[in-house]
Amino acid sequence: MDLNQGQGGSELFQAQSHLYKHIFNFIGSMSLRSAVQLGIPDIIYSHGQPVTLPELVLALKIDQEKSSCVYRLMRLLVHSGIFANTKIHKGEKEEEGYDLTPLSRLLLKDNVTSLSPFVLAMLSPAISNPWQFLGDWFHRNELTPFEVTFGMGFWDYGSKNQEFGRLFNEAMVSDSGMMNLVIKDCKSVFLGLNSVVDVGGGKGAAAKIISEAFPDLKCMVLDLPHVVENLPESNNLNFVGGDMFQSIPPADAILLKLVLHAFGDEDCVKVLKKCREAIIASKDRGGKVIVIDIVINEKKDEHELTEAKLFFDMLMMVVVTGRERNEKEWEKLFLEAGFSHYTITPIFGLRAISHFNHSLT
Repeated sequence: MDLNQGQGGSELFQAQSHLYKHIFNFIGSMSLRSAVQLGIPDIIYSHGQPVTLPELVLALKIDQEKSSCVYRLMRLLVHSGIFANTKIHKGEKEEEGYDLTPLSRLLLKDNVTSLSPFVLAMLSPAISNPWQFLGDWFHRNELTPFEVTFGMGFWDYGSKNQEFGRLFNEAMVSDSGMMNLVIKDCKSVFLGLNSVVDVGGGKGAAAKIISEAFPDLKCMVLDLPHVVENLPESNNLNFVGGDMFQSIPPADAILLKLVLHAFGDEDCVKVLKKCREAIIASKDRGGKVIVIDIVINEKKDEHELTEAKLFFDMLMMVVVTGRERNEKEWEKLFLEAGFSHYTITPIFGLRAISHFNHSLT
């Protein structure tokens, strides 16, 4: 039976091309991963100017027989906007070279905002394999496709698989490097505070940036004992092992950066109530909770930004039990946890910063 009656050949072939693009989207991601593994962004940067294909192949120490394969990889990554083509003048000759773009500059290893570890972690087999079981999972009883794949939850897997745990922690550190930009534009949120606890703050990358921006602010990172064990401290930065579901140290402010999106509503309310208890103890100093997380806004955001947020939402569903939320869904969590006053402010990229003080219901 032909179900395409009434549609022209041109329309059908256009639909086929669009469908193929969706089918093969993973090729772009894995090609990006290979470029990071090979260190191509750093090779171009170290070269000091755009690099030709022969120069790139030589720097990669790749057999000359694979030059055409490197060319094909770079052609796709240029088309995707990761790298750029440019003309290089060498005497009277003009050659084509590859240069960095804003995207590939975010992959430079020595850059404070380097996202190379994030690329390697998010495109590792531990994250990519569970997607093979997404369709089956809808008819199964496991909490996540990740659990279907590995027989355990994401957090247990990370603690038992040291190599992936290291890779994931490095990814979180790299993502926190962007906090430099957040602090510059959101200083008012931290002004006047004497202490802040970064809950689920990992290796302390975000807290370190905050502690350096506000030398008089005492910063503490709360995370699981095996995560914060033996980490170096400073005059205004220290680490404590614990469980945010059990207790959070009292402070003027509690920071939750990309923590709540990894959990379901019930767990989020539990954590927020623990935050509420922690700032009640210091409410005479104007305690507040600061949440930096994704807020979905399909009506106002550009298409690509919404798509990135929806990808994150699906990631939270497949890997953990969390989700990305719109403003009404965030409001529901805040109110259920006992907070009556809050402010949500969009910041650069995917995230928004929410903060609410000790005015409680």
